Amino acid sequence: MRTFDAIIPYLKKSYAQIAGGIVMLILVDVVQLAMPKVMQYAIDHIQARTIDQRGLVWVGLIIFGLAIAVMVLRYFWRILIIGNSHRIEKGLRQDFYNHLLQLSQNFFNRSKTGDLMAYATNDLNAVRMLFGMGLIAAMDIILMTVASFSFMITINWRLTLLAIIPMPFLTLTIRHFGRMMHKRFAKVQESFATMSGSVQESISGIRIVKAFGQENAELEKMDAVAKDYVDQNMGLAKISGRFHPLMGYIISISMIITLFFGGRASIRGEISIGGFIAFFQYLGMLVWPMIAIGMIVDMYQRGTASLKRLNDIFEQVPEISDAKANPGIIALQGNIELRNLRFRYPHNGHEDGGQSEMPLIFKDITAAIDAGKTLAIVGPTGCGKTTLIELLVRIYDPPQDSIFLDGHELHTIPLQVLRRDMVLVPQDIFLFSDTIANNIRLGNPETSLEAVYESARIAQVFNEIMEFDHQFDTMVGERGITLSGGQKQRVAIARALLTDPRILILDDALSAVDTKTERFILERLIEVRQGKTTIIIAHRISSIQHADKIIVLGDGIIAERGNHQQLLEKGGLYYDLYEKQRIRARLEDEEVEA
Repeated sequence: MRTFDAIIPYLKKSYAQIAGGIVMLILVDVVQLAMPKVMQYAIDHIQARTIDQRGLVWVGLIIFGLAIAVMVLRYFWRILIIGNSHRIEKGLRQDFYNHLLQLSQNFFNRSKTGDLMAYATNDLNAVRMLFGMGLIAAMDIILMTVASFSFMITINWRLTLLAIIPMPFLTLTIRHFGRMMHKRFAKVQESFATMSGSVQESISGIRIVKAFGQENAELEKMDAVAKDYVDQNMGLAKISGRFHPLMGYIISISMIITLFFGGRASIRGEISIGGFIAFFQYLGMLVWPMIAIGMIVDMYQRGTASLKRLNDIFEQVPEISDAKANPGIIALQGNIELRNLRFRYPHNGHEDGGQSEMPLIFKDITAAIDAGKTLAIVGPTGCGKTTLIELLVRIYDPPQDSIFLDGHELHTIPLQVLRRDMVLVPQDIFLFSDTIANNIRLGNPETSLEAVYESARIAQVFNEIMEFDHQFDTMVGERGITLSGGQKQRVAIARALLTDPRILILDDALSAVDTKTERFILERLIEVRQGKTTIIIAHRISSIQHADKIIVLGDGIIAERGNHQQLLEKGGLYYDLYEKQRIRARLEDEEVEA
């Protein structure tokens, strides 16, 4: 029953609609069950010549009225049950999406986009079918089977016993094929997830594919995963292809038995012609429940397999939470302190089963920056500059009592306050398939267009945007593909500036911008962010010379700290980086002049 944990809240919310639909469904079945009795009455009286033309007209009107009742009641149970299954799917899909938004970075590090898309499409659709047509089929199986057998027994109990001889074989067939379909459908869903992921990666990386001339290789890879998906579906279809005809064959045996022994009993006068026809109609009514058994077994196996997969996601607990948050903290000022910070990455499901420890990224980091100051972080590639920032904004959770903001331990600050007052412009810029203006407004959708313009001016991208045909209404395409790397970075900076955060972090956010434009941007940032904390991660020393404090990371510790001039005088790692970049810049200038 734990499989249904995720769906029970939705069923509780809609029990009235479900109950109403079931009542309508029961009434439909009752009306349908009455029709053979009406036919039996008419035929037996015709045979006995005890009914006149007026009586036949009344019989016809009764059958017509019953047909109208079936039509109306069937319409309402479709609205109530099928409509409710769509509402359940809608609610489940919304909660699934909301839950994904709450999960931590590490979950997405170990999950494929294709898998998540499979959950949001095929699995949710299978759940909807289970609680829509599956519920209808289950009710019909119970009601029509019990009622039809009851009526058949009242007509002739011996003939009923003969007709149900093949039914135990039907039960064994359902049990055997149900298990096979459950396992096969789980494999189909896994294959669909793999195929979705492959398509998503190929489309997202289409420029790289074309740049390296790998179109044919991608086609071959796609052919392989598509063939596996087809093979898995064919395996499921073969099982269903054997299952449903076999059920029909067993049901046909019941009809043959009924036709032979019932016909003989009718000839002998042991059963009336009307009774025999009514019996045969009730047996025919059993055909749908028997088919429905196959349907519900199929839908049940698909639905429960999908629910188990969805439960795996809903059972994921966010690693980053407000469990220790102090609701009294409503704003940040910008004081930052690191105290003996040690950190290693959490496991992502390695082959060793997570038994070995990941290496330490930081061994002992201690530093502080006062509110309103500018801190720069430099160091060789892979030294942990970005990781340090990800700990600060709680993309990853740092150890307890290692990071403090305004004197508050980081975990006590509500995430809403942290995300509002501390804004990160990451290395990997992501722009949505929307207008430039809406991308800049992301953090503050109600901002005026003039404020958008001003942020773009500070980020030194306003003039370039105004040269586009549609200016700020220009659609940037998926992930900002229509903009250059430098333009994307500056749009992202404008987006961050528009929120006017107390703490702004630029994680190498000017790497694709030329030195002159970079200098203009930094000068304006110093001007507009007076009294607010700014953290800059950069590879170019020219980007951080103005910083109040610079720390140099290396080997998991702070190798050097001070301002630009102090670090040059030390002649250490910072000085070496500065000299290498100065020589490289001079050589590039000489090449340009040549």
